[in-house]
Amino acid sequence: MALTLMYITNNVEVACIAQNAGVDRIWVDMEWIGKEERQAGMNTVKSHHTIQDIKKIRPVVTSSTLMARVNPIHQATKDYCDSKEEIEKTIEAGAEVIMLPMFKTVKEVEQFVNYVDGRAKVQLLVETKEANEQIEKILEVQGIDEIHIGLNDLHLAYHKTFMFELLCDGTVDRLANIFRERGMKFGFGGIARVGYGMLPAEHIIAEHYKLGSTAAILSRNFCDANVVQDPKTIEDIFIEGVRHIREKEEEVAQYSQEQFVENYNIVVEKVGQIVDNIKKNKH
Repeated sequence: MALTLMYITNNVEVACIAQNAGVDRIWVDMEWIGKEERQAGMNTVKSHHTIQDIKKIRPVVTSSTLMARVNPIHQATKDYCDSKEEIEKTIEAGAEVIMLPMFKTVKEVEQFVNYVDGRAKVQLLVETKEANEQIEKILEVQGIDEIHIGLNDLHLAYHKTFMFELLCDGTVDRLANIFRERGMKFGFGGIARVGYGMLPAEHIIAEHYKLGSTAAILSRNFCDANVVQDPKTIEDIFIEGVRHIREKEEEVAQYSQEQFVENYNIVVEKVGQIVDNIKKNKH
């Protein structure tokens, strides 16, 4: 089981580099409604891509899958179309997987599934308290293909300090059990390059395998193409980075239960240290 690796970009050249390096999904991120308010002051990805970006990237995404995150279910304003029209345009532009963020109710999921109407894969992003706490009811909706656990907004919803605390407090375990019982494909969070990140990627990859996760986002710590602008450097990062992830996956796929427990204990210890450091730096 190799993880489905996803990377957010609206840059044609970067999309080609990522695809050629073995990234499974190129992700155009159109979500902007409410995001600035939720994540004010945080160093998070706020892409605000457009339908035009999907059209621009569509011709070059040939071996990878083209994915788009739309806005939460919303009404039209004088400046922007409603959800139904946004989803219609997203499908027309060529997105093969469409992700719904920030939903809170069964009704929103039903609307989303109806708007997509089987013309693309439906992926839900569980990142609100409400979605987390009524996930069983949500999963009764027919037409959901996959789920991603959005650790960033979900940890904010529960007033946590660091998003990977949700790996240590039972939140991700509980959701993973529910998804596995129902045979639902799911992923969670993002990963940096192996050996990099506040919580090194190799430990998170092992957690993916332990929990039965099938997907992960390649984070800005993997490659921030807005900062690293030389195409050859970006290419080198992707080729080497994806190869190291795949090698680590082959290794953790053979882990014993004892090795998974040992890795989890390391995750808990490192997350605790990171939380302590963040709290110290705030005072």
